[in-house]
Amino acid sequence: MTETTTAAAAAGLAGPGWARPGSAGPGSAESWSAGPGSAEPGSDRHGPAGALAADIEGARPAALLPLRRNLQFQTLWAGSAAATLGRSVADVAYPLAILTVTGSPAQAGLFAAAETTGMILAGLPAGQLADRRSPRMIVIVAEAIRAAVTATIAAALIFGWLSLPLLILAAVALGVGQSATGTARMLLVRAVVPKEQLTRALTQDEVRINGADLAGPPLGGALFGLRLLAHAVPFVFTAASFVLSLVTAVLVRAVPDRPSQPDAGPDRPPSRGGSGMLAGIRAIWGNPVLRATTLLIAIVNSVGASLGLIAVVLLRAQSVSPAMIGVALAGAAVGGLAGAPLVRPLHRLRPGVLLIAVSTSLVPLFALLAVPDGPWWMAGVLFVAMLGVPSIRVLLDVLILRQAPAAERGRIIAAVMTLMTAGMPAGLAASGLLLQYLSASATMLTLAGILAIGCAYCAARPQLWRARWPE
Repeated sequence: MTETTTAAAAAGLAGPGWARPGSAGPGSAESWSAGPGSAEPGSDRHGPAGALAADIEGARPAALLPLRRNLQFQTLWAGSAAATLGRSVADVAYPLAILTVTGSPAQAGLFAAAETTGMILAGLPAGQLADRRSPRMIVIVAEAIRAAVTATIAAALIFGWLSLPLLILAAVALGVGQSATGTARMLLVRAVVPKEQLTRALTQDEVRINGADLAGPPLGGALFGLRLLAHAVPFVFTAASFVLSLVTAVLVRAVPDRPSQPDAGPDRPPSRGGSGMLAGIRAIWGNPVLRATTLLIAIVNSVGASLGLIAVVLLRAQSVSPAMIGVALAGAAVGGLAGAPLVRPLHRLRPGVLLIAVSTSLVPLFALLAVPDGPWWMAGVLFVAMLGVPSIRVLLDVLILRQAPAAERGRIIAAVMTLMTAGMPAGLAASGLLLQYLSASATMLTLAGILAIGCAYCAARPQLWRARWPE
């Protein structure tokens, strides 16, 4: 679990924070609005989500407030930061607790696999739910469930009845909750932040993601090491973080609980993407730019899913202490924080050029990780690898999500996150097999070669090179 999360952060592409977009100019062949499955002009007001956006936009003053004074957004950001930190703490605490109680690495791996499976399977249903129900209420309910599940695990540790079936049920529930909150939060941010300030808001969100990645693992280890309440302290902390996230969602009153369905009319043509659960998949697959973008990111995620595990194996072979291994892996989070200010200058590049450049630059960096030169070398390479990732996360938002019809946006967000993470379990399994028969350095070089092939294939798609930022 710990290695999986760290690998995703180091690869820089996985998790709820990746679903953010950039698209071609209006009227071009690569434009979102011109792609199959998209809506005609004006249809972004069609459906419940469209009514939600219309209600919020109608209430906005002519003069935009600075983002720091947008209490709705800052409240949501605080709750999301608390939940992200709590989850990062739990990502360390769960495998430690399982190993302490059972002594079985296989059960720790099974827990991680169950959580990932729950997250992937719930992705598309979560998107459809977010398009049909209040995103605010989805966050409230999902956070209540995640808090209750985590509190149950804490109680099981304290009273000594922690079992594998309970852990698997908890893992699936936590994975489902992650999918639900991830999609709903993205819709909430778009409801409370004017479109002119979305890029700045998402750049601030990078601080939350990478700050949690940096602070969570050492905090989780320290809380688990307190040996209080049978090692349940980190789980109590995580449950409290979910409760805080729930409270902040309750406080966001500007978002209507049940957006009204607008009347259909000649000026509100229906979306051509369909109303089913697969509408988001069809919309992405029918557009060459979006299809190539999602494919490239999915390749990077699949290859990088086991990066943390391989890094740990490499460093342990060099007799590096566990504390220094943690420092080395933290280089990825520090790189993400340092990359947030680079979003604006890097977005001067065309979106396809930026995506190909950042993804291709990971190939030599992955190869350099195979060099056994100690923890500081590892930290430095991970730092450089993460510098361009915040700009890609925001690119996703500009390229895909902002151009999506509002009535389908939840399903498109869910489709993007599902497609980008679907290959991660296979990547983890393949890397495990490679590590069993090859050295960690040879495994890392093999993955770098696979990534190079994937980048070359996607770079051969002319639609990516011609893509433009939307007006």
